[in-house]
Amino acid sequence: MEGFIHLFIILPFVCFFASLLIPKKNEKALSVLAYTSVGLQFFSAMVFSIIWIINKMPVINLKEFSIYKTSNYDFFIDFYFDKITLVYLILGSMITFVITVYSRYYLHREDGYKRFFNTILFFYLGFNIIIFSGNVETLFIGWEILGLSSFLLIAFYRDRYLPVKNAVKVFSIYRIGDVGLILVMWLSHHLWHENISFFKLNNAELVHSHLMENSLVGLAISLMIFISAAAKSAQLPFSSWLPRAMEGPTPSSAIFYGSLSVHIGAFLMLRTFPFWEFQTGFRIFLGFAGFATAVVATFIGRVQSSIKSQIAYSSIAQIGLIFIEIAAGLQNVALVHIAGNAFLRTYQLLVSPSIVSYKIREQFYNFVPRVKTIEDSWPKRFEYALYILSLKEWNLDSMLYSYLWNPLKRIGTKWKVLNFKYIFVFAGSVVFIGLIMLNFSNNIPERYKSNLPVLFAIVGFLIVIKAFTERDSVRKSWTLIMLNHITIAVAISFNEQFDWMHHVWYLSGIVIAWFIGLLVLNNLRKQEWVSLDQFYGHSYEHPKIAILFLLCALGLSGFPITPSFVGEDLIFSHIHYNQIGLAFFTALSLIINGLATIRIYARVFLGPHIKTYHEVAKRSS
Repeated sequence: MEGFIHLFIILPFVCFFASLLIPKKNEKALSVLAYTSVGLQFFSAMVFSIIWIINKMPVINLKEFSIYKTSNYDFFIDFYFDKITLVYLILGSMITFVITVYSRYYLHREDGYKRFFNTILFFYLGFNIIIFSGNVETLFIGWEILGLSSFLLIAFYRDRYLPVKNAVKVFSIYRIGDVGLILVMWLSHHLWHENISFFKLNNAELVHSHLMENSLVGLAISLMIFISAAAKSAQLPFSSWLPRAMEGPTPSSAIFYGSLSVHIGAFLMLRTFPFWEFQTGFRIFLGFAGFATAVVATFIGRVQSSIKSQIAYSSIAQIGLIFIEIAAGLQNVALVHIAGNAFLRTYQLLVSPSIVSYKIREQFYNFVPRVKTIEDSWPKRFEYALYILSLKEWNLDSMLYSYLWNPLKRIGTKWKVLNFKYIFVFAGSVVFIGLIMLNFSNNIPERYKSNLPVLFAIVGFLIVIKAFTERDSVRKSWTLIMLNHITIAVAISFNEQFDWMHHVWYLSGIVIAWFIGLLVLNNLRKQEWVSLDQFYGHSYEHPKIAILFLLCALGLSGFPITPSFVGEDLIFSHIHYNQIGLAFFTALSLIINGLATIRIYARVFLGPHIKTYHEVAKRSS
């Protein structure tokens, strides 16, 4: 049976890399590889499920190997299989198979045909890593892959303005969920004093004894899990991103935001249920959050003029109800609800183009008066206020800007005194002073030394805010992101003897990605105008450079293609559980540097490529 588990991970991995080698013009080979591999996965899942049920449904836990291990730290890959994994496996393989067959004809002769199938297979790899993950570290690898593939599919029509802008907006929400999981790993280190596996979470006595000793830490972990799940499943206050994500092709909308990706937040809550099962206050909060999301999304969905937006908000409302079922401990009901909602939304999104054309034709020949509803019995002032509020989507989008992104941008714009020359003098001086102080840290009084980590973390945060708000120089913003990582490493080093190998794990991928990215930008500047004041779409004429720079951007943001992915977890393992300020500014820095990195890639290489000798998509198309 263990061989099947390896097959479910290796098959998508091999097929994704095989799809990269197929020429762009060979549409048949691309589509056949996609639906054959996923179809084989679906067939294997059905066979395995029968064998698993005959063997009385044993819980399977496989600790594969350790990526990095010390006396008190172990970053290991772990796989886990139970009924939750089974439901998501069959659901994911069946829906992905249907989507790949459908897309074969739907996207025929589309310029991005190869990109689409590459990204779908990349998404499916991440999806399988998530559902088979046996610990948070393994889950986080798939979580990051899912976020990147989502960004690429929303920006599939990369020569248009709105798809690219909305892709960056959705990625910003995903980044909050990513850092939520990093904080879960950090707090779990202090609660368990190890990298806990999901298999051990089923030991109720072990969980209860640890939570009794550290109830506040347990509550903080549960809240971070909820934030990550809410960001991924578009629950309040992050609901506004899902309709914006519909800018991609209809098949990607169906597989991502109707069926699979949008239900990963529910999967996270189901997988961690044994941890917060006895936290009554959190369960009440989770149920209330799901109820509020269901009510608000229902009102918003009823006034939408776009069929995709209606489906999106209907799905959000159903996931809110699923969260209520999970909070109530009705796991089997939630799994049935997830499967039903996924199949329904996939069907609705795939037939939505046909429905729109049918409805338009029907309106010309059949007039149907508006049917009386329960809202007609409400006071008119209340009814109209609710209508306008729902039409504005309860100002969810503007609230995120007002209370999260705009304050950060204001901080960055007030740093005007640090222009192109002085910002590097300042940042370089901070890093140099920090290294000197580390060398003589034994001579620094303890009352001052204890405040240095937070001080350097704040400085690092200000540096990356400057990178995020930079509107002119691409290389300046790119370099400031790298300096932010170095400043974070210096800040953590004051806590205790930070092993130099931990610095290597964290900074090696960062520095290499920064250096190669800088060479790419210098080469591009010799041929094109490069800035951050708008979207330039240079991938239109420089596709190979765009791919190389995307890989550099992923390395600079700590994506799991470099050791820096493990390094991020390593540096958090050195933050003490009572150093809330240090953890807050470090986490905020990771959110902003990920956004600043993907913003550079989007503005330089995506969007309309404005030249006089070819057509450009209209801004509103």
